[in-house]
Amino acid sequence: MWRLRPGQTLQYRHWDDEYVLYNDLSGDTHLLDDAAIELLLALKQGPAAFSSLADALGATFDIGEADLPVETRALLDHLKHLHLIDTAC
Repeated sequence: MWRLRPGQTLQYRHWDDEYVLYNDLSGDTHLLDDAAIELLLALKQGPAAFSSLADALGATFDIGEADLPVETRALLDHLKHLHLIDTAC
C-alpha cells in the first residue's frame, strides 16, 4: 500500500505537459510529468495498492503491459525519494 506523506497538500501549477509541485514538508519544488501527478492525485483519495496505481497509469497512458509494473515501480520510487509519498502499513 502507498499513501501521500501526511501534510502534503499537493499545491501545483501546470504548464503544457509539465507540473511544478510544492513539497509542503521540505519546502522544495519539483518538476513532474503527467504520470507523476496522476499517481499523486490517486493517492490524495487515500492509500492505494500497487496494482490499483498501475491500473490507473495503464488506463491513462500508453504504457505496454509488460512495462507497466516497471514504470509504476520506478515512478513510485522516485516520488518516495522526493518525500512526497510513503508506504502505508
